[in-house]
Amino acid sequence: MPGVSARGLSQEERRQLAVNLTRVLSLYRSILDAYIIEFFTDSLWGILPCSWQEALDGLNPPQLATLLLGMPGDGEVVRPKKQHEIQRLGKLVKKLSDLTGCTQVVDVGSGQGHLSRFMSLGLGLKVKSIEGDQRLVERAQHLDQELLQALEKEEKRNPQMVQIGSRCSPHHVVQWVDPRTLCEELLLPLEDSPQGGARLLLTGLHACGDLSVALLRHFSCCPEVEALASVGCCYMKLSDPGGYPLSQWVATLPGYELSYRLREGACHALEEYAQRLQKAGPGLRTHCYRAALETVIRHAQPKLRRPGVQGIPRVHELKIEEYVQRGLQRVGLDPQLPLNLAALRAHQSQENRVVAFFSLALLLAPLVETLILLDRLLYLQEQGFHSELLPIFSPELSPRNLVLVATKGPLGQAFSVLESEDS
Repeated sequence: MPGVSARGLSQEERRQLAVNLTRVLSLYRSILDAYIIEFFTDSLWGILPCSWQEALDGLNPPQLATLLLGMPGDGEVVRPKKQHEIQRLGKLVKKLSDLTGCTQVVDVGSGQGHLSRFMSLGLGLKVKSIEGDQRLVERAQHLDQELLQALEKEEKRNPQMVQIGSRCSPHHVVQWVDPRTLCEELLLPLEDSPQGGARLLLTGLHACGDLSVALLRHFSCCPEVEALASVGCCYMKLSDPGGYPLSQWVATLPGYELSYRLREGACHALEEYAQRLQKAGPGLRTHCYRAALETVIRHAQPKLRRPGVQGIPRVHELKIEEYVQRGLQRVGLDPQLPLNLAALRAHQSQENRVVAFFSLALLLAPLVETLILLDRLLYLQEQGFHSELLPIFSPELSPRNLVLVATKGPLGQAFSVLESEDS
């Protein structure tokens, strides 16, 4: 379920959307703030309205996929593909660069350089690629050379189809971007930039946590940055305060606060989970087993709450008591503790309720992401910039399907050009 793009809404309508989102989130905060492993210890089924309990009780996973998540009960959906994100964002950046007259793209948090490589060698853009992990940068440079060699060979075989011409590979820089300060390296032009300085376009594909916020602040503070195209992720890693809220408007709204749990839930992939529901595989019982384990842990050690349990292999092949014993050992408790098998069986019989509750939380989670992105949109607009949230990815392929686009000058109807799939 994608977030709401707010495309075409007026400034006042966007503010009202933020008001509505905070109101809805306040209504269902108890669901979004819950930890599924506390399903039994905190009696989470009981916090649902009685009418919801009646509607959901007894539904099997495929029925949940159909009735709750609005997906068909069978069929396959293509698995997420990095290529889809790279091509769609890369082409949007190329159009945005042409529209704003930018001379250089800066890809922040570039990882192994896949997006940078496509934009430079595939689309002919001048790209600086900034990444804090030297190992990833070295890997990116190796992949650049591999691609260049492959393209050169293909150009010799078929010069009419493949023309590298003057296209250059990305300029890679090892640099950690501190979200609290401006990064000079990020703003430096490449050596072959035109006189008078470069006009920069900042981009980041799934820039993690505060890195997305850093992009916004560089855009708003630095005159050489003309445009921005940012896809965020890992909202639970946002600084608190500092990373959210950014806009004055959202900061004044009752119920604007987003706990770690709400922000973490906004990163889950609803479409991917819906596919698991369709298949009704035994792996769905993991949450139920873990919630049952939590009841045993609390009974044995009341002050030990939600401890991390290292992955237990092949959970679906284990009896619930076997899982609990292995789980106790992993959290440092005696795996031979006497177990109430009747209670564990009773918990296991509620597996579909656990799955239904988790599905509800996933269904509501995109509202959290929408509020975070809308806050960033309003933050930019409060400073007089022009910005939009555009749904450029297919949510089935990429759950984080919204890109925040901003420019210093008005683009008007040109924003619609950025959404189109043609190159």
